[in-house]
This record gives sequence, structure tokens and C-alpha cells, in this order.
Amino acid sequence: MDIKSIDWNEAWKKARSERSRKWSDSAFWNKRAPSFAKHATESPYASDFIGIMQPGSHWSVLDVGCGAGTLALPLSRMVRRITALDRSGAMIALLEERVSKEVLTNITALTAGWEDDWEGIGIVAHDTVIASRSLIVEDLRAALDKLDRFARKKIYLSALVGDGPFDRRMHEAVGRELNTGPDYLYVYNLLHQMGILANVAFVTNRESKTFGSHEEALNSLRWMFADMSAEEEQRLAGYLKEKLVDQNGRWTMSHERVVRWAVIWWEKE
Repeated sequence: MDIKSIDWNEAWKKARSERSRKWSDSAFWNKRAPSFAKHATESPYASDFIGIMQPGSHWSVLDVGCGAGTLALPLSRMVRRITALDRSGAMIALLEERVSKEVLTNITALTAGWEDDWEGIGIVAHDTVIASRSLIVEDLRAALDKLDRFARKKIYLSALVGDGPFDRRMHEAVGRELNTGPDYLYVYNLLHQMGILANVAFVTNRESKTFGSHEEALNSLRWMFADMSAEEEQRLAGYLKEKLVDQNGRWTMSHERVVRWAVIWWEKE
């Protein structure tokens, strides 16, 4: 098959429909907000992403799918102003709490998702638009068009590479197949079909998480699996019992996990 003949937006939709874990609803992110925010502050991902951006002090930035401020908070010290959007009210509440605590005056946080009318809530074009690990959309082309429309100069986004944050060995231990859905290649190829010649760089995080107890580890990692049965929970607990190693009172996974993200960006012509 000629790669140019593939409808990459339809391919994206099909691949999303076949993925193992469907985690696009607000309820999921509201529940996961505290642990996600904690992990984000411990990961080098934000500094790596910002290193690729090379932000200018005069920039206005629209952060779509901002979470609890993974990028918005560090960027606020580097750019003129930020508008941060997330569909999860819990994520926005955590961001606003941190903005207040750190007395930041150049971040405006709003609860809004991809499907909302951004103009209707007062969003205007910004110098730069970012969508970091937030392309949880059914219609990829509509999302990319929207990012491009609200950017005056540059767009930066990141997408899965391979398994992304999912642990394939853990899925095998539980007895489930892992299908993470479409990755960055779908995004890049669709952009090419749209006439956008994008740049790509890869961010690599090496993770060896530590936990205070086996129970904490189980609760922290359960998010990967929807509607676990009692038998599957027992399998996951057994896997963790085998793989967690005691290091000075903290429990660490015996293997290091490599998580990669593709940062894709382009400039407006």
C-alpha cells in the first residue's frame, strides 16, 4: 500500500478504537489528578520539553491539556503570559492552588476541553500553542487544525512513542494484551498530508519508581487497567511482590522502565 494513500485521520480513529485502555473521560483524570501531578514534578520530562521549545520572554502561550501545570508552572517564569486549559476540574484546581501558593500572576487557568468553543470562553490566538501528552481526541485532524488556528507563530505537541507510559510486562503478568493505540507516527504523517513539514525530537525518561509499601505501589499502578477483576488484582499484587525490592525502607521496581515521547513542532508560514 502506498503510504500517501492512507487516510491518517481515519487510521487514527480506528487505532484509538482498538486500544486497551480508554482513558479520555474527565472522571478518570479527576481521580488521577493528585498522583499524576506528583509524578509530573518528579520527572525530567518538563525540562526536556522546554529545552526543545527554547521559549522567548515575550511569548504568550496557550497550554492545551495543561494538567496540574507540568509545563505551565515552569514556563510562567520564562514567558510573558500563559492561558492553561484542561477538561479536568481537579487538575485545574491543583494548578490554581499552586499558582496561588507561588504567587504567580501571569497564568490564567480555565476548565475546557478540545471539544469546547474556545472563542466562546474568551480564548484568543497566542504566540505559541502547546499540547503536551494531551492528544486524547477522536478527530485528530480537527485537533491539529484547532492548535494551528490559535497559534500566531509556533505549535509544539508531544505524542506516544511505542508503549509510552504503559508497562507491557505488567500487562502480561495480569493476563491482558496491551494495545496503546496510535502513536506519534500517525500525528506526523497526518501533518504531512496537511502540508505541514514538522520537526521531531524524542524525550526519553528512565523510570525506576519507589513506593512506601506494596499497597501504595498497587494503588499507584492500577490506573493502567480498567475494571480489574479480583483475580487480576491478585496477579498484579503477586507480580509486584516478585519485582519490588526493599531499598532503605522504600520499595523499588527491580527493572528500569524507559518511557519515550515524541515532541513535534512547526512554525506558521
